[in-house]
Amino acid sequence: MRPIQPRSYSISSSPAACPGELHLTVSVVNYEKSGRSKRGTCSNYLSEIALDEEHVPIFIESNPNFRLPQNEETPIVMIGAGTGIAPYRAFIQHRELSEKRGKSWLFFGNRNFETEFLYQAEWHNFLKSGALSKMNVAFSRDGEKKEYVQHRLIENSAELFKWLEEGAHFYICGDMNNMAGDVQKALLKIIEKEGSLNREKAEEYITKLQREKRLQLDVY
Repeated sequence: MRPIQPRSYSISSSPAACPGELHLTVSVVNYEKSGRSKRGTCSNYLSEIALDEEHVPIFIESNPNFRLPQNEETPIVMIGAGTGIAPYRAFIQHRELSEKRGKSWLFFGNRNFETEFLYQAEWHNFLKSGALSKMNVAFSRDGEKKEYVQHRLIENSAELFKWLEEGAHFYICGDMNNMAGDVQKALLKIIEKEGSLNREKAEEYITKLQREKRLQLDVY
């Protein structure tokens, strides 16, 4: 049999805030398919580790295209769903330690508020300290109508475009098949509407963001 393939997780802690530690945000996968119980190999393994007795083999894979701007005063807009919240926790931990930090805006989505608002207390503390400027959330299973992060983006289109015009970096982290594509479509609509641009010019605007590394994706 082939060796089990390694699993990639975004690091959810800042080395400046948590020296000597590396935090991960892992969703344990368990589901039924064709009458059989399925378990996520790595997520269940990690969740069942006895911390004092086991060692986990890891390696670091650098992602030079998904990181904070060099200028810490640059505004950032972060969109994540589920465990896609991970890198933003590291970003804000890092910015909380900065003397000159720019504005930061987090959009987070998950299924249920009560059980899946990841790091809720930490985000509230970051908002109080000013490390996080704004936060909008969407929980798709809590109401009769499903609401997702892209809906929150559209609701705040005017201010989002203003941030982009001010030079903000725009980050997307999470599900590649659905969320990331839907967020990029919403971003295109926002640029069309708020910039009074046709589709071709709006697409050129996004291409410019990518070229300047102001639109960054970490999707899986």
